[in-house]
Amino acid sequence: MENKYFNKITKLLKQVRTKITVTHQLEFKNCFGAVAGYVDGHIFISCGKFGLALKLPSETLDSIFKEKGVKHLKYFPNGHIKKEYAVLPKRMTKNKRQFKELIDKSIKYALLSQ
Repeated sequence: MENKYFNKITKLLKQVRTKITVTHQLEFKNCFGAVAGYVDGHIFISCGKFGLALKLPSETLDSIFKEKGVKHLKYFPNGHIKKEYAVLPKRMTKNKRQFKELIDKSIKYALLSQ
């Protein structure tokens, strides 16, 4: 799979989780014109026209939705809101410490949502 959304996800993951493919099976699939990332068969990240979204537990969502620029995920303008996801502003993905923490929470939550 070679497209800009796939490239964005893999670039960001390499910056904060360099060995994720050693500890987990990582795969990517097309999803409503976006690219979804799966860890051990469970979706945890999505990237598309909307930006980059992470699947997160409710307590984390409650906290980050208080921050400027964080949005709810909708694959289509008139589509329904994906309640377990937050679209992160670029400043959050550029903050490696914060982004790594969110990726770790997303992976853990995805694996617990079996």
